[in-house]
Amino acid sequence: MKHAKFVSFTAVGARTAAKAAALLPDFLCERYARTVDPSLAGTSLLRFAQQAMVDCDLIVFVGAAGIAVRAVAPYLAGKAYDPAVIVIDEAGRFVIPVLSGHLGGANELAERLADGLGAQAVVTTATDGRDVFAVDNWAKDNGCAVLDPPHIKYVSGALLRGETVGVRSDFPVAGRLPAHISLDAEAESGFVIGFDTKAAPFAHTLHLVPRIVYAGIGCRRGTDADKIESAVREALAAAGVPREAVCGAASIDIKKDEPGLLLFCETHGLALTTFSAETLRQAAGDFTPSAFVAETVGVDNVCERAAVCAAGGGRLLWRKTARDGVTVALAARDFRVTFA
Repeated sequence: MKHAKFVSFTAVGARTAAKAAALLPDFLCERYARTVDPSLAGTSLLRFAQQAMVDCDLIVFVGAAGIAVRAVAPYLAGKAYDPAVIVIDEAGRFVIPVLSGHLGGANELAERLADGLGAQAVVTTATDGRDVFAVDNWAKDNGCAVLDPPHIKYVSGALLRGETVGVRSDFPVAGRLPAHISLDAEAESGFVIGFDTKAAPFAHTLHLVPRIVYAGIGCRRGTDADKIESAVREALAAAGVPREAVCGAASIDIKKDEPGLLLFCETHGLALTTFSAETLRQAAGDFTPSAFVAETVGVDNVCERAAVCAAGGGRLLWRKTARDGVTVALAARDFRVTFA
């Protein structure tokens, strides 16, 4: 579950913060009413902001926008890293996304909060204000990692000037393209959707990597996380798949409590999905068999079958490789580029 912190400075603001937090059931919300709760009277706002910028997906300041700006400014890390930051006036009349409007979802969250509070959302990003295609917003909505966030400005800037922006995709494209977006134009700025992070068809190339790859992992009991890390990294490099494309890990159910595997997944923010031997046996495809594995766990291959099962029957990108007692395979679920 995502994590949000609300900080308010007056009794009126504390009530507004409580109303706003209740509108986000999909977030674990914490509220800090600084002038209402005596235990917070001596706390440092800068220290609060520093911790929240690391721990949270969303920070909501109920009070003056200037306070919020001064609090978070020293800890800004960049488009791809900063959480959503929103300001609500204490009376709950205006909801203003001030940071990470697209990638962090602040604009969308501001609209949600404004609807629930009966307030006015004040969205200031130019692409939203002029109803222009926002490439970072599209990437977020379609589960793509943005590898070079500074290049967003070239794509957005060109579109705001009415210039043509190019797009190249390694995946099927469906739906009508947004205005001024072209699949074949020789444009100065554009974006690439795929796994080839070295492709540079434009002078200013933005890379969007679909997060659709699952790492199927088998390992000996007691294998440490570092060995799993090395084996997965080696498989990704050999397959030409960037680590940002990996959205989950998979294995057999007897590995669901394997400490090294759990630590590896936790370190990389990956969900671990496990399957029974019977489910793995039913996976469709041509897999690398092992009599030893079959005798040990009841199915002839764990990593390839687990990757394909996690990918919903998707295609196998990389067959089983073994390193230091760890086997790794990669599979990708189906992905289609849709703009409509």
